[in-house]
Amino acid sequence: MIPRYSRPEMAALFDDAARYRTWLEVELAVSAAMERTGEVPAGVTARARSRAKVDPKRVDDLEATLRHDVIAFLSALGESVGEDARHLHKGMTSSDLVDTALALTLTRACDLLLAETKRLRDTARALAVRHKETIMVGRTHGVHAEPITFGLKVLVWYEELGRAIERLKRARAAVAVGKLSGAVGTHAHLSPELEEEVLRSLGLEPEPVATQVVQRDRHAELVQSIALLGASLEKIATQIRLMQQTEILEVEEPFREGQKGSSAMPHKRNPVNCERICGLARVLRANALVSLENVALWHERDISHSSAERVILPDSFLACDFMAVQLREVLEMLHVYPERMRSNLEMTRGLIYSQRALLALIQAGMSREDAYALVQRHAMAAWKGEPGLSERLASDAAVTRVLSQEKLLACFDPAHFTQHVNRIFERVLGEPVAAAR
Repeated sequence: MIPRYSRPEMAALFDDAARYRTWLEVELAVSAAMERTGEVPAGVTARARSRAKVDPKRVDDLEATLRHDVIAFLSALGESVGEDARHLHKGMTSSDLVDTALALTLTRACDLLLAETKRLRDTARALAVRHKETIMVGRTHGVHAEPITFGLKVLVWYEELGRAIERLKRARAAVAVGKLSGAVGTHAHLSPELEEEVLRSLGLEPEPVATQVVQRDRHAELVQSIALLGASLEKIATQIRLMQQTEILEVEEPFREGQKGSSAMPHKRNPVNCERICGLARVLRANALVSLENVALWHERDISHSSAERVILPDSFLACDFMAVQLREVLEMLHVYPERMRSNLEMTRGLIYSQRALLALIQAGMSREDAYALVQRHAMAAWKGEPGLSERLASDAAVTRVLSQEKLLACFDPAHFTQHVNRIFERVLGEPVAAAR
């Protein structure tokens, strides 16, 4: 991922220096376990740890000739470790090292992404509670439907982010798996007991049955979980973009002092952060497809997955991490315009209460067919201009014969549609929550 969309904390997990440090961590864990079994002389691990220096440039230089990154790493490691280097990588194949180290990197990246997603969810919760009673119009098909509250809209985001967190936790567990079972997974050179001991010391589980590699359905599950989180972030960003349209302008993402929106039009305040989130979500979905392609390898292993993973795994984490932080900053400083929400609510002159009027007429004894036709006729006329739906219904004798003015006006009270919002918040949050003032 290009630096523009990379945060330092996440990027630091995936650079070459970090990769070689993690490889060394695995090699030393195996060496330490083999010391305990007597397969490696005592003191090797401590000496190797104190002497080991791996310069990424030196590895690159060696790889240019050797054409094998693990051998280049081991050769560079041997230059600093000296004679004890012959005891490193003992009984291992390249994928034992690479896949086990990859599991460490991915679990650490998951932890960072989970932390940021939880912070975003906390921000959404605070925004939802603050606007629990801020009435606005709900829209279906982009058309005014019935009243809701802005807090209820944001509560949907909060709940969805909770599901994303749980999926990411499950995916983390799926990839927290390594292997030391050798070239075709038979444990011909390192025992299952030693594998379990090493992986336990690294906080990992062994792949129960391996080929030369940890099976890639695990990684596909992770990348798809990230892509699905990205889709949820895109959903939120898309709704903010829609609500920021000039004709709607119910919310607006922050526009900082000194910021410029257009090279040509000085008045522009564009939702660029949300648009950026939506664009990067497309990258995550494309990466998820690649992760599925990586599952089917030839026999006990080929290398077709390796090159793709070097791109999609870091990029998926970097992009999604960046998106989560960007969206949190948008929600923290989001401009919310309740007056505009109320104005838009009233824009259609009562049409959004048509179902309430329909049900009142049915309850008063009118057939559903007759009531629907009557309300629809007046609604279609109200679309074209004044008077509004309530006035039109109040002047229709067919309505006034069965409904009192009081009952008719009650149909046009937005509080009817929001009276259960508190109960929804309590169900989702698990406790009564007062709206922030």
